[in-house]
Parts: sequence; structure tokens; C-alpha cells
Amino acid sequence: MSGTNAASGAAPCRFAHYFVICGIDTETGLEPDELAALYQWLEADRQGRDPDTAATGENFEQSPLKRTFKSKVLAHYPENVEWNPFDQDAVNMLCMPKGLSFRTQADSREPQFHSFLITREDGSRTYGFVHTFYEEVTSPQICSAMQTLYQMHQAENPSSATPSSSSSSSSMDSLASSLDEADSPSSSSCRPAACGGYDASRDTLYVSKALCLITPMPFMHACRRFLSQVHRAVTASLPPPLPLESYVHNILYEVPLPPPGRSLKFHGVYEPIVCQRPGPGELPLADFPLGQTFPLLGVENLVQLFNCTLLEMQILLYSQDYQRLMTVAEGITTLLFPFQWQHVYVPILPASLLHFLDAPVPYLMGLQSKEGTDRSKLELPQEANLCFVDIDNHCIELPEDFPQFPNKPELIQELSEVLLRYGISPVGGAPPTSVPTSTTTLGSVSTRHPGLKSQQAMRELEDDGRNGNLGGEQLAVLELLQGNATLERLQALAKRTGVRVEALRGVGGEGEAQGGRTAVDEEELRNAKLNVQLREVFASRFTMMFADYEAFVIQSAPDLESWLTNREQMHNFDKASFLSDQPEPYLPFLSHFIETQMFATFIDNKIMSQWEEKEPLLRVFDGRIDKARLYNVRAPSLRSSNYQRCTILKESAQAIEQRLLKIDHTAIHPHLLDMKIGQGKYEQGFFPKLQSDVLSVGPTNNKWSNRTATAQRRKDRHRQQTEHLTLDNDLKEKYMQEARSLGKNLRQPKLSDLSPSVIAQTNWKFVEGLLKECRMKTKRMLVEKMGREAVELGHGEANITGLEENTLIASLCDLLERIWSHGLQVKQGKSALWSHLLHYQAREETLEQQQAESPVSNGPERRKSESSLGMPSLRESVIQDMRHIQSMGEIKTDVGRARAWIRLSLEKKLLSQHLKRLLSRQSLTKKLYKRYAFLRCEEEKEQFLFHLLSLNTVDYFCFTSVFTTIMIPYRAVIIPIKKLSNAMTTSNPWVCVSGELGDSGVRQITKNVLEMTFDSAFRPHTHIDAMFKCQNLGKLTTVQLGHDNSGLLAKWLVDCVMVRNEITGHTYKFPCGRWLGKGVDDGSLERVLIGELASPNADEDCGRGCRTPDMQHSPGQTRRASITLMGGRGYKPTSAQIQEAIGEAVNSICKHFHKPEKERGSLTILLCGEVGLVGALELFFHNGFKSARLFQKTVFVWDFVEKAVAYMESADQMGDMQETAEPLGLTCVSLCHYVSAINSSPRNIGKDGKFQLLVCLGARDRLLIQWLPLLVECPVIQRMYEESALLRDRTTVNDLIAVLQTLHDFPITLEASLVKGIDL
Repeated sequence: MSGTNAASGAAPCRFAHYFVICGIDTETGLEPDELAALYQWLEADRQGRDPDTAATGENFEQSPLKRTFKSKVLAHYPENVEWNPFDQDAVNMLCMPKGLSFRTQADSREPQFHSFLITREDGSRTYGFVHTFYEEVTSPQICSAMQTLYQMHQAENPSSATPSSSSSSSSMDSLASSLDEADSPSSSSCRPAACGGYDASRDTLYVSKALCLITPMPFMHACRRFLSQVHRAVTASLPPPLPLESYVHNILYEVPLPPPGRSLKFHGVYEPIVCQRPGPGELPLADFPLGQTFPLLGVENLVQLFNCTLLEMQILLYSQDYQRLMTVAEGITTLLFPFQWQHVYVPILPASLLHFLDAPVPYLMGLQSKEGTDRSKLELPQEANLCFVDIDNHCIELPEDFPQFPNKPELIQELSEVLLRYGISPVGGAPPTSVPTSTTTLGSVSTRHPGLKSQQAMRELEDDGRNGNLGGEQLAVLELLQGNATLERLQALAKRTGVRVEALRGVGGEGEAQGGRTAVDEEELRNAKLNVQLREVFASRFTMMFADYEAFVIQSAPDLESWLTNREQMHNFDKASFLSDQPEPYLPFLSHFIETQMFATFIDNKIMSQWEEKEPLLRVFDGRIDKARLYNVRAPSLRSSNYQRCTILKESAQAIEQRLLKIDHTAIHPHLLDMKIGQGKYEQGFFPKLQSDVLSVGPTNNKWSNRTATAQRRKDRHRQQTEHLTLDNDLKEKYMQEARSLGKNLRQPKLSDLSPSVIAQTNWKFVEGLLKECRMKTKRMLVEKMGREAVELGHGEANITGLEENTLIASLCDLLERIWSHGLQVKQGKSALWSHLLHYQAREETLEQQQAESPVSNGPERRKSESSLGMPSLRESVIQDMRHIQSMGEIKTDVGRARAWIRLSLEKKLLSQHLKRLLSRQSLTKKLYKRYAFLRCEEEKEQFLFHLLSLNTVDYFCFTSVFTTIMIPYRAVIIPIKKLSNAMTTSNPWVCVSGELGDSGVRQITKNVLEMTFDSAFRPHTHIDAMFKCQNLGKLTTVQLGHDNSGLLAKWLVDCVMVRNEITGHTYKFPCGRWLGKGVDDGSLERVLIGELASPNADEDCGRGCRTPDMQHSPGQTRRASITLMGGRGYKPTSAQIQEAIGEAVNSICKHFHKPEKERGSLTILLCGEVGLVGALELFFHNGFKSARLFQKTVFVWDFVEKAVAYMESADQMGDMQETAEPLGLTCVSLCHYVSAINSSPRNIGKDGKFQLLVCLGARDRLLIQWLPLLVECPVIQRMYEESALLRDRTTVNDLIAVLQTLHDFPITLEASLVKGIDL
């Protein structure tokens, strides 16, 4: 936690690293805040004004009491610490984020407390705790300067005497205004002259000053109490018992960090302070009170915020109170155990860093608000993926469309019960019952009841004596005498009479807390117990969800160096297997979460733990999983989605209570130092100038210091011995930084240098990071998609729409939004991409109008050329796709429209082309974006478009599969065989299109709507074209085509039916090649056609620069002759080919059911398609079939089935079937019943259609293998089949039954279009 090892052994174990004092430098006087000037420069640049002129000159619009002035670090002790160098600019900015503020005696001057943290490049953190108070200004020069500034302000603003004049509506005020207005009393409670005014002859001037402790660990309560006591010592009427240097020296050098699992007591100015540190197997230290965080937001809002944090969205906290920002930020990150936030983390964002909200990366930042600021006026660069948390108003604004945390209602219920046990309401906005934020309350027990302080001191004295930690009676008496003259006289009397101090036991009154503890002690204990119990509830959820994560970690590298070198190319976690092992309700969340940087880092740490010491959080988490396994061996219950409550709440609270009630260690008491006499004289209300010589170095004879130094030397020797076995730390860090995505090395903006050049450099890092992220995402999407297609050996569906694919596409949408948000001149709407598209649309439509008026039209849109498919051209353009999205009433927001447009463009394989067209309007891009924006970096932009172009090599249905309820126009084209006489029909044709999501219903087509088209060879073709609109059908599967057999030309020879989705452009081909009409072919008036996605014609793609060639089947895929070709005229397939076709059809159906449900595709194609089960069985039944009869009348397989059924029914009536076994008799009845139901159906589907229906129903109801023996045994077979037929070979039939038996393991369901009109 404290960084690298230092040369001094004692150094890393100190409780505090620095004591800092910030305030006004009387020598330099009043200086305008440079950071405020820099912000004005940035604000002018953002608004398009000249930034150089905007930042010059004084700002006299505001009263000088409301303005910010430059603060300085007046002193810090020690000068520097080797392992944690002092960053003066950063500490000054975070101690006083709004600079110096001034008050008069008429204003409120309550002390304030806040904390901050600084994240170093290696990810380690340093915490700062700040007590800000107001000190009277005694410098005549400062008072005179303030008087002059106020007079100049009055001259510029004559009406400024009224209180309302101090308010400003500028962006800077609304974004970065201070707490001053919030702290000051209302105008009615002070005289008008004093409100916002200053008169040196009448008013007393006060200026803010900050005391700060910088520590390696977040001991918030202890630091707060120490700083509060130091301030009380300054403001008390009597001087403190010892000089302040003694207390500062004590906490810097003589108070150690508590050992893990132990508690420590050290001594402030007036009261002892206790802190504790969790043990090795417990959750890490978190001292920020969750008991305040939960009431501020409410349990449900906090769980949603926790979810957004896990999914690494952009999170902006908003509050007037700095400490609230820090409390919520630290609270939410401590709940992430065992994971850690890996991106930009700035809980308090100074005004000068507001440009960092432009960062196109995940971040967690806190922004101070101004009282009365309207949220709607807060212009944020990007909001598409932003979670905005308004802490003071107890509400949050969530991003659109993200998965919920698993078992969210049960989690909220358990958290609410924990809070209610501590008397805290789980509803946001309820007043918390914890200690108020004002630091004065920390000492309220002592100041209000002086008697209690002496009683408490006596009991503390007694406790220390019992623990054997005191250095003698003199130190005990010193503590007792601190600041109390009465006790001093009492002690002198005790010496004369021989009474021992220990005998004063029990003097305290009955009203005190149990065990002599103060109310503040009890409150801290209560907060600590509540903290750990709330955290345990969250930790137990992760323990349950990731109980088996180790089984899916892929450890392929032989050593650490090779792993770090090849980290980016390695697959470290088997995500697909992990997800398949999880309960269904968890999948939406987990599929997103395992793509985050925090999860990747967690897995990285797990892999590295085989070569080096385990990361602390990982060690605790693995220990918990091992413990859980002891009590619950891996069982099916772990895979269930049933909520399991945390079982160690009581145990975890008891561990903390024992540590706080029974102190393990007591630090050395503060004592007199070897100081120069006469310096630092006490003056009430003024913090003295401390003697730096006694605070620059610590003692060398501490026992704990020596112990630590010995241990450190031992560690150094061990490190030197093993140094040749491990990588150099710098090299390792370099590899890790490169291996992990952007944000890791930008966890916190650099605070020490904020020049425009540094800001530009930061933006350049963002550009590089965005390009790298784009490359990684597109590569991942391609590998994921192609990997699935390569193993697809069944029905040829190359497109698998799965949960993980949807997650990756949602992640791509987020990336594009962040790219379009980077470097915006002026934000318009929540989606930067959609805003850009709207600007483009407005310009293009204006150009269209101008070109329509001019004789020559040369628009950018292109129509698809006429293709041999007989489809009319489809207009393709950015604008056309936008209009499709705009017409969708289901999408209500700009963010939703932008995501829908991205999905549509990706599905049409036009995303790269559309974005290239959008960015080709350079004048528009320059108008909308600053010069450092990603979209204005030409080389990076070209690479970005190239990465997106690579996505054209795979098929996505990410629009069709997501927007399932929208209305979509479809175009159906019925293409007859090319003889014109056969193309014409006098009947009334109709069509019904079915897809995975439903069917269109029967659509009547106006008869004889013939259209003439020409192919590339100028040969004429006629077809029937129909347009209809219906709810999204998904991927199309079947078309029912028929007519009413009316008129003279009722017979119709149809080649195929083409159906196109007019939004996505997907065209499906449904081959027919058969007659529709009575007395021709099989007499069918209606056919069910099975279709598949038609590959785009080469003609359509010529000239499309951004489109890649069509994807070819992978070479390893088995190519076999089409069953349709096998059964063609003049071709007789062999027995082996028929059996192979049946085996492959059954195998495809088995593989279909072994996929995840959402990735299965269409079962209808596997049953009735070109290589489906029905076609294979038709080949089997046609083998050896005597189809030629008298007068050349064709006999069909269905004729054989009907004759067999007629024989069975007649034999049953004659009683021949009564002697057969009962199961066989029931089977006979079922076959007769099914055939009768098919024949009595009102549909005219023809004999081949009836056979197809019988096979499908038999497969669904698991009756096929029972019907086959009946048909084989029927005497009719001898008349209708040759001796060599497969159906008369008992061995072959038995083999067929065995193959079909495997289908009984699966629940086959049939499309409504197949079984419509069948009454069983």
C-alpha cells in the first residue's frame, strides 16, 4: 500500500507520512488563483472565444469575498519521505480545492473536514485528511488589499451591495463554485452592508487555513479526531499541556501502523484515539462510513451505482460537500472486493481539471456543485454511458440498456435488513444517525461536559495500566493533567496524602457508555461493525458467483517473462465455458462483467501468483473460496440462481468489536522535545509557526522502529538472493502498463503541471488509447465470430446471435460514443454520435433540395444495381438508415437511436462506409470538434475505419435480433419459371412469410401484377412483386405460397420466392421449382418453402469500396452433394449416399440442441431444408419405389402411406389386427389417426407436402420409429417396392430406426406454418 521499500527501515510502517499546513502567504500577499485563470482559458477555448484574451485582467464582477485566491503550502513536515515524495502542487490543490476563501465576522466560520487521495502510477494510493478552519487576518497589507479590491468591485458593479449580486451564472460558477454560499447565512440574518461587503475600519477579516495529515492507509476516523484536537488546542482559552510540536512529532514518528489483525491506541492533544486494522483473512481496511453512504443514496440507488461501477461506466458524483464525494467514492470502491477499479479515479475534481471530464475512458470522479445549481445547466462532454449521481438530492441518472446485478431484489432485501438492525433507513434521503460532518462534534463530549473529560482520562489511564503499556506514573499523570487546573490541584493533594491515581476507579457517572467508552468511541465501533457487515454481504455474492473461477483460468506460459511479453496475444480465461457453467439469470451481467478491465486484472494477478507472492485481495478471496469448499463441496446447488445469504455477518462484526474493546498496542505518549525556548508562543485562535528542526527527523531508539528495520534488512537480503530469478520491477511494470488498456496509466491526472501543452499531451494519450481499444475490440469480435463459424458443420448457418456477441457489440457502441465525445466543441444532446449525424443530415438534405432545383443531380446516395434475383434496387445511404431509425417510435432517446443506427449499419456491413461518408464532410467535423479531437487526427481516423472495415467479413444480425417489436416493410417477389406462358396465372395468389419471431399472416397478392426486368445479358424476366409491412419476423425461415385455383390458367410453375427486409437489406431465397395447381405435379395448391439467406450478387458489390469479398465456407467443412441434386431427374443416389444423408441430417439436429438456446438458429431448416431430415427420408422411401404406372400417372410416396393405412384400417375392421400385441395395435391406431388428420386438413399442400408433414409430426411426437415397422410389415410394400428397395431390407430399416432413436432425447418443436390446420 505504501509503495516501494525505502532505505530507512522504520519508514514504511509509520502511521502518518506528512503533516501539512496550507493557507495564505503574507509575504506574497493576495494572488489571483492561477488555476481559476487556467480554467477561464479552457472555458474560453471550449466556447470558441480567444482563450488568451479571456484569461487576462482581473475579475471584478464578483465580490472579493466570493473570489478564490492562491493558497500555498506554508509548511510540511518532514521535508521529504523517500518512498512517498511530497507533491506540493497536488497536495495544495487537494487540501484547498477552491483556493483561499475569506470571511468577515458576519459570516459562518464553522470548521470543515474533507479527505482526498492521490493515486500513483503503480496504482498505490496515499490518503490525505484535511481540517479547514478560519483564522483572523492580522496583516495590514492583506486587509488593505482586500479593501481596495472591494472598492474596485463596487465601482465596477454599483448595485453589488445587494446580496443577489454575488451570484453568477457563468459556467465556472455552476461547475466549480465553492461552498462559500452554502456556508454563509441567509441575507435576512445579516446587515446589508456586511453581506458580501468588507470595510477594514469596521469588519474583522478571516482567511481559511488547512491542517492536513497524509497517511498510507485510510484511517479516516483517527485522523479526523487528531486534527480536530489540534485545532481545539489552538482555539482553547488555555494553552495545550505540551507544545503542538510534541503531538505532531508523536504522530509522524512515534505512532506506528497497527499490525494486521491488531488495534492501536495513540494520544491526541486531549483524548486517546483508537484505530484497528483487519487481519490477513479479513476484508481490507475501509474506514469511510458506509452508514452515511447508504442513507445518502438509498439501497436501491447504491446497488445500481455499484452495478455501473462493476461494468466500468463513466461515473460522476455531484455534491456541495467534498467529504460526501469522498465518502461515496471510497464506499463504492471498497464494495468491489476482490476486484479493483482500474481507471481514472478522482473523488474530488478541482476546477482546473474540469477538462478531464472530456476523457473518453471509464472514470469515477467527484464534482463539487453550487447551491441552487440546476442540473440541466450542467454541460457534460458525454452522457451516453454516464452514471450521474446527485448525492445531495439522493438520486442517480443511469445509462440506458445495461444488465442488472444478479439477484438484485434479494440483495437489496438483505442490505436493508442489515441497515435496519443499526437503525438506518434503507430509503435515500433519510437523515443518517451517524456523527455529523462538522468536526466540532468530535470533541463535543469534552467541551460540553468538562467533568466527563477527567473521568474518561482516569479510566483510560487505568486501562493502559492494566495492559502494561505505560512508561511510568509520570506519563499517566501527564495525560490526566492535560489542560485541567482542577485536576492539577487534585494530583498535588493526592501526592501529599499518598492516594494512588488508580484508586480513583469508578468515579465516572452512570450516564457514560459501557466500559468507560465515550459516545464518539461507541459511534466509531458501530460504524466499523456496520461497514464490515455491509461489505461482507457484497463479498459473499462474488464468492458465490466466482466459486469455480480457477477452473477456467488458462495458464499456458512457462515463466513470468514470457507471459508478460505475450500477454496481449494470450487467452487467459475460458469465457465461453465459464458462462455455460453459470445459471441462466446471471448470464446478462456476467457476460458484460468478464469483459471489463477489473476482471482482466484479477485474472492477470491470479496467473502471476504462480511465480510471485499473491496480491493481498486475491489471497483473501481465494482463502474464502477454499473455506467455502470445506463446508460445501461443489454441488449442483452452486449452479442454481437461488440467493444464498451471507453467513458470517456476526462473526465479522465480533472480530472488529474485540479489537476495539481490547486494545492490543499503545503508542508512545507525546512528550517534551528538545526545542528552542520562546519560539511558537501560544496565541489563542492562531496556529503557531512550528519549529521545523525538531520535526524534520524522528527518533532512532523506538522498539518498533528497530524491529521493522531488522525485518526490512531480512527482506532486502531475500530480495537480493532471488533477484536473478525474477524480472526487473521496472520492466515488469512497463509490460503490465502496455498489456492493460488505457486508463491504467491515467488513474489520476497529473496535478503538478497543468499547462495547455500538458493537457494536449494527455489528449494525445487518449487518442492513442482509443485507437488501441478499437483494434482490440474488432479483433475480439472477429475471433469470437469466426471461431464459432469454423466449428459449424451442420446446417450452414454462419450467423450465431449469442449473449457474448451482444455484449461485444454493446461494447463497440460504447466505444464509438466515447470516440465521438472526445474533443467536442459544444455538446448537444446526450449522444455525440447522433448529434453529429443530425448535423450531417441537415446539411445533406439542404444539398438535396439545391440539387433537385438544379438540372444536374449528383447526390451521394447509391442504389443497388438490378440483380439477377429479380429484386428492384434498394437505396443505400447514411441518411436513409437514419430515417429508418427515426421512424421507429419504440426508441425514445438519442443514445438509443445512435446504438440502433450502429447495429443497423453493422448488420448491413456498411458501418465503416457510413462513418467514412460522415467524416468526409471536413468542414462539419472542424466546426464540431476541437483540433486535438480523435476525429481530427487523420492517420488514426483512417486506421480506425480500417479496423471497422474488417467486421464486414462476418455476418451479424445485431439489429434484427434486438429490435424485435418494430414494424418492418418486406418485399416479396415471386419468380416463375422463365417460360412466359407458365408465368401467367388467372388465380388469386397469396403468400405468408414466417420467421423466428412470428409470421406475417396471409397476404393476398393482386393477380397478374407482372413486372418486366432485365438481367445483365438483357434477357427479359417476369415476376410478381408485393410489398407488405408487419412486426419484425426475425430471420426468415419459411414461406407459404398458394392460390385459389380459379380461372382458366390456374396452373402455375414457380421457380422461387425472394423476400427482402427493406430496412436491413437481407434477402432470403425460397426455392420451389414445382407446379401449383390441380391435376398437375402432386396436385398441390399450397407449398411450404424453406429458405436461407441469399448471398449478395457480385453485381451489387462492384464499386463498393468499403465492402469486402463474401465470406467463404471454411476449407475443413465437409462438402457433400445436395439431396435435391441427388433426387434430381435421371440421377439415382446409392444406398451409401442415402444413409450418409440421413446420418448427417440427424447429426445436425443433435448439434442444434447441444448449443445454447439463444444460438440455435432455425430447426425448420434442419427438418425440411435442402439437406434436412425430410429430404433424406424421401430419398430412403424413393429407393426402389415403383413410381411409373398406367397412362404415365405419377405415384408418390404418400400414395404408399395411404394404401398401407387403408389396409390396416380394413384389417382392423375384419378383426385381423385384434390378435396383434397391444403396443403394436396402439401404434397402428396412431398412424391411421395422423394420416387421417393430415388428409382432412383444409390445406391443399399436395402429396409431397403431406409426407413432409407426417415426418415432422412423427419426429416431434417420437412416433417415427414405431411407424416404420408397420409400413415394412404391410403387404402393400410388395406391390409398390422392388425387392432390392432399402425399405424391404430388414437390417437397413433397423439401422435407420437406431439412428432416428437419438432424436428422442430432444424436445422438437414445429413452426406454426408447418402444422397450421392440423387437428390431432
